[in-house]
Amino acid sequence: MPTQRSWARTLAIALSAVIAVYLLLTAGLYLAMLQPPERFGAIMAHVPRPLFLVLPFRNLWLSAREGNLKPGDPAPDFELPVLAGQSRVRLSQEWHRRPVVLVFGSYT
Repeated sequence: MPTQRSWARTLAIALSAVIAVYLLLTAGLYLAMLQPPERFGAIMAHVPRPLFLVLPFRNLWLSAREGNLKPGDPAPDFELPVLAGQSRVRLSQEWHRRPVVLVFGSYT
């Protein structure tokens, strides 16, 4: 018959394993969040939904995507494809020609 000490040891090992798996999953999710949006989306498509209830998704997301811009800092330069056509537009070229407004949000 197992002793109380062996049960405590088995429980401690099991708990350590659960904590290790949780930390590995959390670290993996954080590393995925640091990827470009296309890659992050491809990774997240394979994550089971119940994991979102267990892992600290929101806190990791805010930390991974917080950036280092402060109010009043100039926007970083970027280039995007134009919706109609094969050309591209670069922020640094546009704001030299005319005022530019950057709107961040979701319109879905």
